[in-house]
Amino acid sequence: MAKNVTMAEEYLGDHFPGFPVLPGVMMLEAAIQTAAWLVRQTTGFGHSLIVLKEARGVRYGSFVAPGQTLTITADAVEISASRSDFKVKGMVGESQAITARLELVHLNLVDTDAALSNIDTIAITAQKERWQTFTQRSAVPALG
Repeated sequence: MAKNVTMAEEYLGDHFPGFPVLPGVMMLEAAIQTAAWLVRQTTGFGHSLIVLKEARGVRYGSFVAPGQTLTITADAVEISASRSDFKVKGMVGESQAITARLELVHLNLVDTDAALSNIDTIAITAQKERWQTFTQRSAVPALG
């Protein structure tokens, strides 16, 4: 997964005034989302919620400035029915920006309240649609 950082992101002006960089918490969020998408793909979109349980050994390296792209990779250590464990790494070119070990929990609302089944269905459908949008490749006609 990649995050292109631009000056259009308002929080950059306040994070370190005069030194705009992507906040570490945003890098961590990108890593969590990357791992969650891998869980969805691996489990066939079987859960409406995939949430962070624990982040361990989070280390930040290089800053990510406007005009740069943070590329996150998530290596699954384990993906089971109810939890997963990942080693994640974020790079800017050849520079390491973040590394961490993440534990995620996978669940459905219906497991705690049968009346929430419809919300699970809506959430999973929306995730599948979003995944289709992410993975679509537009055909650009050749010029000439």
